[in-house]
Amino acid sequence: MITASHNKVSDNGIKIADPSGGMLSRHWEPFADALANAPSPQRLLLSLLLHYLSNGWHDDARNLLQNSSGGDLHSRVVRWTSLLSNFSRHGFVTEARTLFDIMPHRNLVSYNAMLSAYLRSGMLDEASRFFDTMPERNVVSWTALLGGFSDAGRIEDAKKVFDEMPQRNVVSWNAMVVALVRNGDLEEARIVFEETPYKNVVSWNAMIAGYVERGRMDEARELFEKMEFRNVVTWTSMISGYCREGNLEGAYCLFRAMPEKNVVSWTAMIGGFAWNGFYEEALLLFLEMLRCFNSMINGYVQAGQLESAQELFDMVPVRNKVASTCMIAGYLSAGQVLKAWNLFNDMPDRDSIAWTEMIYGYVQNELIAEAFCLFVEMMAHGVSPMSSTYAVLFGAMGSVAYLDQGRQLHGMQLKTVYVYDLILENSLIAMYAKCGEIDDAYRIFSNMTYRDKISWNTMIMGLSDHGMANKALKVYETMLEFGIYPDGLTFLGVLTACAHVGLVDKGWELFLAMVNAYAIQPGLEHYVSIINLLGRAGKVKEAEDKTNADVARRAAKRLFELEPLNAPGHVALCNIYAANDRHIEDTSLRKEMRMKGVRKAPGCSWILVRGTVHIFFSDNKLHPRV
Repeated sequence: MITASHNKVSDNGIKIADPSGGMLSRHWEPFADALANAPSPQRLLLSLLLHYLSNGWHDDARNLLQNSSGGDLHSRVVRWTSLLSNFSRHGFVTEARTLFDIMPHRNLVSYNAMLSAYLRSGMLDEASRFFDTMPERNVVSWTALLGGFSDAGRIEDAKKVFDEMPQRNVVSWNAMVVALVRNGDLEEARIVFEETPYKNVVSWNAMIAGYVERGRMDEARELFEKMEFRNVVTWTSMISGYCREGNLEGAYCLFRAMPEKNVVSWTAMIGGFAWNGFYEEALLLFLEMLRCFNSMINGYVQAGQLESAQELFDMVPVRNKVASTCMIAGYLSAGQVLKAWNLFNDMPDRDSIAWTEMIYGYVQNELIAEAFCLFVEMMAHGVSPMSSTYAVLFGAMGSVAYLDQGRQLHGMQLKTVYVYDLILENSLIAMYAKCGEIDDAYRIFSNMTYRDKISWNTMIMGLSDHGMANKALKVYETMLEFGIYPDGLTFLGVLTACAHVGLVDKGWELFLAMVNAYAIQPGLEHYVSIINLLGRAGKVKEAEDKTNADVARRAAKRLFELEPLNAPGHVALCNIYAANDRHIEDTSLRKEMRMKGVRKAPGCSWILVRGTVHIFFSDNKLHPRV
């Protein structure tokens, strides 16, 4: 908003005032630096000009215009015209006219901008007089005046302007058709419509809407059938007309045939049913509309098009749980936690799905404590958690090693959710494995009536992380016996298991099987595992010859291409070189590591003691509890 002040002018926090505390200087020079350095010079210039003009300092305003505009004459006129348009948009028509009068140079665009300023403010007589004084006019000038008279209902003046126009464009013809339709002169409007040399969807829609408004549906239908391209406005206008005359069958047929519907279309058809006493049909269509919009909102959210989802969500006439929950999920996926919380908090009726989505979003954004607190609040509201609610929280507890809280949650789940499902059991396995209770994890795994690939992979990874390589390999072999095809995560688990205990032959065999038998492209983690495996001190010499060191070097090269600063890969390859008495390469690689700043991260572990998580690093013994 531009505001005039007698004491100061502000622009984005910039305040310029006379040091003496009186009026602003009447000269532009003190503001030259401010204009040059302001983040928004155009806005600051607008404020200064408005101040000068409102005080009647026209000469000073003219000097300011002259001295604040660089470039050639054309660019200066463009800038001055832009300032004039800004004034008129903010309602300062008098100041805009004064600015126009003091402009050192003007062109046709400047005149049209001033004409539009009068028309925008409804000052038609002033606009007409100004139009008569214009040294030249183009089709834009004539059409603007025509539109102004049309909007004001001055149809005779609009006709006069239209008849006197030396040339017309599609906007001019459309403006005349719209003016006549608004005035109820459908016959004359139809004549102008038929004379229009180039019709577009605006002219067609104006004519159809005119017929519909006066119940002349046969003529509206005739034009509708002739239209080559129709938009949603065309279809909706026809539907409204049929509903108004009670022809619900015709309206519904058109509604179903519409290639694209918006809220107005749905509302027109639903309103048509209700207006004619078909309340059940209206309700069913309303519910269908909600399902349709919910699906579209969910589709946008899934595609990551949050802005489109938001636009559609804002258009829905009645907020419902499904649409709101979809938007909450979208906000949380985008990290907009506060927006998600505000929408969730405003929901009048939150079901278990909405609560679970919000809890999951907190976990997604690593707000574990907030997620657990929200779960407690959910229970306090009397909302029964679903198995997926517990699954989300079990995953969260495992990620931060909250074993006690995880056990309590498990006990609560046994009392409230009696039927186990696959997702819940998989999350329990992961939680207990990550919290160090691998036996509990294995017991749940063994008692499962059905296992999917996630179940097998989670168990293999858990056993591998706990150094139980043989048991992990046994689970892998059992998985194959059950006909479950391994994937990249499966092989990562067994390769890691082999690396932990130095099963070089078995690990290399599995790596080759992954590539050759199962056609799985090794990823970054697989290269790290195989290099770690081959680099085990004392193991490479027993199981591999020098050729295998070359294989490891090629794997490492691929690894370093994927991630140049990968410390474990560098260290493992150094170990391979050292184990194969290739000390020159070992020394060279370590020197390269120092030059690139590659440093192996220290080992880290954490435990929970009396509600506090304590973190320990292998290279730091300064923790007070050590």
